Amino acid sequence: MASVSHSNDDANEMDIGSQSSSHRQTNNMQYVHKVGVPPKQNLFKEFTTTFKETFLADDPLRPFKDQPKHRMFILGIQTIFPILDWGRSYNFAKFKGDILAGLTIASLCIPQDIGYAKLANLDPQYGLYSSFVPPLIYAIMGSSRDIAIGPVAVVSLLLGTLLQNEIDPLKNAAEYRRLAFTATFFAGITQATLGVLRLGFLIDFLSHAAVVGFMGGAAITIGLQQLKGLLGIKTFTKKTDIISVMRSVWGAVHHGWNWQTTVIGVSFLCFLLFSKYLGKMQRKLFWVPAIAPLISVVLSTFFVFLTHAEKQGVQIVNHIAKGINPPSAHKIFFTGPYLLKGFKIGAVAGMIGLTEAVAIGRTFAAMKDYQLDGNKEMVALGAMNIVGSLTSCYIATGSFSRSAVNYMAGCQTAVANIVMSVVVFLTLEFITALFKYTPNAILAAIIISAVVGLIDFQAAILIWKIDKFDFIACMGAFFGVVFSSVEIGLLIAVSISFAKILLQVTRPRIAVLGKIPRTNLYRNILQYPEATKVSGVLTVRVDSAIYFSNSNYVKERILRWLMDEEEKVKAACLPRIQFLIVEMSPVTDIDTSGIHAFEELHRSLQKKGVQLVLANPGPVVIDKLHASNFAYLIGEDKIFLTVADAVSSCSSKMVEEEV
Repeated sequence: MASVSHSNDDANEMDIGSQSSSHRQTNNMQYVHKVGVPPKQNLFKEFTTTFKETFLADDPLRPFKDQPKHRMFILGIQTIFPILDWGRSYNFAKFKGDILAGLTIASLCIPQDIGYAKLANLDPQYGLYSSFVPPLIYAIMGSSRDIAIGPVAVVSLLLGTLLQNEIDPLKNAAEYRRLAFTATFFAGITQATLGVLRLGFLIDFLSHAAVVGFMGGAAITIGLQQLKGLLGIKTFTKKTDIISVMRSVWGAVHHGWNWQTTVIGVSFLCFLLFSKYLGKMQRKLFWVPAIAPLISVVLSTFFVFLTHAEKQGVQIVNHIAKGINPPSAHKIFFTGPYLLKGFKIGAVAGMIGLTEAVAIGRTFAAMKDYQLDGNKEMVALGAMNIVGSLTSCYIATGSFSRSAVNYMAGCQTAVANIVMSVVVFLTLEFITALFKYTPNAILAAIIISAVVGLIDFQAAILIWKIDKFDFIACMGAFFGVVFSSVEIGLLIAVSISFAKILLQVTRPRIAVLGKIPRTNLYRNILQYPEATKVSGVLTVRVDSAIYFSNSNYVKERILRWLMDEEEKVKAACLPRIQFLIVEMSPVTDIDTSGIHAFEELHRSLQKKGVQLVLANPGPVVIDKLHASNFAYLIGEDKIFLTVADAVSSCSSKMVEEEV
């Protein structure tokens, strides 16, 4: 800035609206810096920069910079298989933590897997299969130290619901399993493709609020579905909405409930909930809720075996196939009508599993202060589900309950998943026969106790406090799942998330600015009521990029502000509005529709005798304003670096006109 006279310094301390100040500024104007136009970039460089910021924002190629070819090859292999990187520094101290954590989550996953397989309408062994192979693949390719891999309740329910809409799991079990493996294959393909193409940002379109509502609704639905096993009901609805389920439950109250099953189920459910409460209150006792499901299975199985309660109508597991995963590549539908159906189901379930896993991984990475590459995680999750589909597994992902137990048990690396996988392998090989007398009521109780944690009341309350529209998205997803179906709830969640984005893009905020006393700062008058408007000048700020989707709204909203202000000025017998200043610092970009809207705004203002002035357009915006000749249309002397400069110039011109 050029120097100014002492009298001008004194004048700047006073309100620009002051008449005496305006006279002094006219006599000795302060130097106003012009808005700079960025140097022109060639088209290729501009394209590569945009591409890099869109798809390579985390600069994944940085480690390869200035490295010899053999080193780049090693780094490339380590990128695909992170175990080759962290495995070099692995030691016995870390192994002690991992083996304890692995054994702990194995005790939790085995009973859960048997129950979750039933949610997916599959035989119990398929849940165990999905906790054997996928964790091994993830341990080799995954980058999270804490995430525990296996079937989860929400994805199991979603998969089971979508699959049974196509094939009846009771009448045609073999074809149903084939479609499940096909869906798992394409879930893996979808996940891996998103990671390879670095399209991980797509999962962010499902907002946190929508996920909270969807998970809560799914938890209620899963819990209601378990009433069949908990109460010993043999005939139960296939629908998942709360009305159909409750009608089925109360319709069987006189002749369908089995009191022995109910006593067993409710008793152990109370035990499981109490163990969870104990673990929550005393963090040192985290292992109690972790082993409580296995204890429940052992005790209830032993009780049924001794009393032969199955003869009294208590439904039991009966049979779990012995042995590890059989190959299933030949069972996947690569042709025929079920190919497309398998792809659709897999893509939907895969995206939900991906959203949950990445959120869990990021949560624990933040707690342990290490970086997690979301795109690498997608590739790892996709690879494990592709391999899983070839080995009789259904969709696996990160489990929050197991990951939390894994974290609290002191896991150090993904070796904890390997330990868990080994325990599941031993279970499949040697002790599946022991689960013959396990009552279904225990599996129902385990699932209910597991999904209770998915209902996050505190998150819903916080969403209500922060953003009412987010709360609508949350409740829309919740009620969609509870009163209709999982897929409808998911559709509502996605639709409301997109609606919010569209609303924010098409209806950006536009604020009227005023001058904060004793400063040269201009801020929103709603946020700063003490801010004062400058006589004869209306200053507005557009808080968004201006595109074809909102350009017409921006123009019309600014004109409405002007009309409202003119009415107020006329009613108060104040000088008319002569200048409209648009503060453009929040406007990150503008397209041809936006420039056309500004041209129309300029013409409308000219008819009203009001001059359009722009303040602080960014480099992208000012470049396009010059390229379109709009800067020359309104005059380069109407574009200022700050609102204060613009107001000072406008005030001076109004004084000159009065003189």
